[in-house]
Amino acid sequence: MKYRFLKYFLVITLPLCTGISFLSSGWLTYLPLIYAFGFIPLIEFLAPPKGRNLTELEREVVRADRLYDYLIYSMVPIQVGMLIWFLFSVSEPISNLDLGGRISAMGVLCGVFGINIAHELGHRPKKREQNMAKLLLLTSLYMHFFIEHNRGHHKNVSTPEDPASARKWEVVCFFWVRSVLGCFIGAWQLEAQRLKRKKQRVFSFQNEMLRFQLIQAALLLSVGLVFSWSVMFYFFLAALMGALLLETVNYIEHYGLSRKKVNEHRYENVSPQHSWNSNHTVGRLLLFELSRHSDHHHQAAKPYQELDHIDTAPQMPTGYPGMMLLALVPPLWFFVMHRRISSMKNTQNKAVKFA
Repeated sequence: MKYRFLKYFLVITLPLCTGISFLSSGWLTYLPLIYAFGFIPLIEFLAPPKGRNLTELEREVVRADRLYDYLIYSMVPIQVGMLIWFLFSVSEPISNLDLGGRISAMGVLCGVFGINIAHELGHRPKKREQNMAKLLLLTSLYMHFFIEHNRGHHKNVSTPEDPASARKWEVVCFFWVRSVLGCFIGAWQLEAQRLKRKKQRVFSFQNEMLRFQLIQAALLLSVGLVFSWSVMFYFFLAALMGALLLETVNYIEHYGLSRKKVNEHRYENVSPQHSWNSNHTVGRLLLFELSRHSDHHHQAAKPYQELDHIDTAPQMPTGYPGMMLLALVPPLWFFVMHRRISSMKNTQNKAVKFA
């Protein structure tokens, strides 16, 4: 029990694969891509999911154990250090094949490692933890996520008002466009509403969304001036890949699920039935329990080590990496997921009828 937190050190394997990419040439530069979307989906396809939850005694122990916090804090300098290493790595003369591999390696790290950890820290109440989240999002040029996700997505999830909730029959590439643009615009609107309530000017340095854009522009400009404009472009491509990986995760997390409208002004409360869940162990550990997403939306402030499996939540057939690959093949995705949606609705209807 004392060393339970050590299992989450599995996440370090991704930066290690990225480091090998930066030091290598040829196919090894694509190792993070192969590892995250080849090896891990294979393991999760073969290994059964585990739905065990903590006992109350275990929950009290892990809640009091600060090592879980220190572990996730330690990921922040790793992400920043890997970005700096990446910038030096792509500034040296290398082949286009190796360049593509290193950009993809950093892109995977941004999406699977950086943004995911920022998501966990962004839900924490302490200011220093939220600042860590913003720093991580800066490495992916996706700082607006902090505003829209916490104040928009969690409020509007699984409704037409949420651009980050995928609708039934929506193809993932079209969802990317709708979610990226919708969340960016939504973050501006949320900040404008906040400042108007406080009777402050919208176009001022009180506007966090405006500050985020200036910080990101300054980072891009600094990379261009210190390294080269080509390196700046490579960084932008890696950040874009990280953002699209995040949006693919958004796509699979709520696809086809919807909250009923209670009246003209509001929807039913968010419940575990409005998020897809996965208990596949490797993905859970690699993503700091993000795949136990039903409980996360049910209780957003719950730290990663306490998230539970909920029996009534809709379950994915495999882990997140495998589901992300499946989403890239729309006919197969529709075939698999629509059957699960129908089965879930039939179960819910029977439960209501029985009740």
